[in-house]
Parts: sequence; C-alpha cells; structure tokens
Amino acid sequence: MFKRLREDIATIRQRDPAARSAWEVLTCYPGLHALVLHRFAHACWRVRRRSLARYVSQIARFLTGIEIHPGATIGRRVFIDHGMGVVIGETAEVGDDCTIYQGVTLGGTSLTRGAKRHPTLERGVIVGAGAKVLGGFTVGADAKIGSNAVVVKPVPPGATAVGNPARVIMPADSKRVSAHAAFCAYGISPNAEDPVSLALHGLIDHAAKETQRVDEVVAALERLGARLEALHGGEGSVDLRRLSAVIEGTATHADDRLYQHQTG
Repeated sequence: MFKRLREDIATIRQRDPAARSAWEVLTCYPGLHALVLHRFAHACWRVRRRSLARYVSQIARFLTGIEIHPGATIGRRVFIDHGMGVVIGETAEVGDDCTIYQGVTLGGTSLTRGAKRHPTLERGVIVGAGAKVLGGFTVGADAKIGSNAVVVKPVPPGATAVGNPARVIMPADSKRVSAHAAFCAYGISPNAEDPVSLALHGLIDHAAKETQRVDEVVAALERLGARLEALHGGEGSVDLRRLSAVIEGTATHADDRLYQHQTG
C-alpha cells in the first residue's frame, strides 16, 4: 500500500511542475485522494461488499469531485490532474501511466447489465480536459484525446483524436510508437503538434491526395483517347462539370462499341 502511495506521489511530482513537495501532493491533490479511496472501494467490490464499496466511492466523490465507480479498474501511476468533474464508469479500465484531466467522462452507451459498456485506456493514454470517451472500445497505448473531444470509436496506438465527433489522426510516422513516449500536458507536444494542428495537417494531406487522384483520372482518360484540352481552366485547374460530362460520354461510347461487337 505505502509503496503504491510513494509511486503515485513521485508520478505527480514528475508530471506537475506546480507540485513543490511530497507533503503538498499528499495533502492537496484530490486526484491522489480519489485513487487511494478507490483502491479500498474496489477491493470491497471484488469481495462482493458492494454496498460498502458504493458508500466509500460516494465519500470520495463528495471530498474530491471525482466519481470513480468501485467496479472500474485503475492501473499504476495514473495521474488525475485537478480532477473536478471526472467520471469513470463501472466497466472502464485505465492502464498504467495514463493521465486524465478535469471534466473527463469515461462513459457507457449501452444499457446491457454485465456487458463491457465503458472504454479501456491502454498504457500512457492522455485524455485532455472536458473530453468524453463513450463506449466499450479501446484507446491504444500512448494515444492522445484532445480537450473537449467526443470519442465514440476505437483510437489506434499513438494516434490523436480531436473534435466532435472525434476524428482520428495518425502521427507522421504511424508505424513507430515510442515505448516510453514523452509526457505531454493536455496532450499537446512540445514541438507544437497539438491536436488542432494535427487535424489541419490531416486535411491538407487529404486535399493533396484528392488532387493526385483527379490527375490520375485525367491521365487515364487521355490514355483512352479522350480530348481533354477544353477541360483545363485558368492556372491549370480542371472544370469538374466538363470532366463529368466527358466521363459519361466515354462510358456511352464504350457501351456502344460493346453492343456493336456483340450484335455484329
């Protein structure tokens, strides 16, 4: 018990520069108090002392503003920063080294009793302030959930989820996820690759891919013998209406040739 407590205090001092001493963390951090009380409530829950477990969790909620159902599973070195308004549901699982900020909800969307209704956060996940993660899916290791995001589907390891509903954005090197990724407060990395900038980069990449696909379609039609000079507008742009008409005309001519061949 005391070993876990020392571990929790060291984790908070590592991730929060405002923590000046172990005594300050022990006496003034509601996230730590909520986790200590949850461990007792969870132990009662596992031995089917359910009423006592719920009573302890309600005391923790009253004292800290953090509501953790006694059935939830919380790993080691979890940091709940500030914590007011955090809600963690019955079947939620929070892995080691996760960080959860104020106003976060790990909620369920199913009413089926006994089913996995709440999310699983794997190791090192950071959930920004006000985010809602809803459903019985998994958020992969070292993933980041942007502030106020509403996540309703799985998030791959190392990815970032932003927006409402959340869009999943993979990092530039999605195949490589560090085993010990550097901690990023609120999920914002030191190199300014915050969730919003990642979303903008994703939109730019998508636009570039769509432009490339249009160029490939034009090249394919040119190889089929279509005359496309009239499709190009100013500055090399493509008139999409004329392109659509050419595609339809090409398809019609191809059908005519096929019909003549079959009936010839």
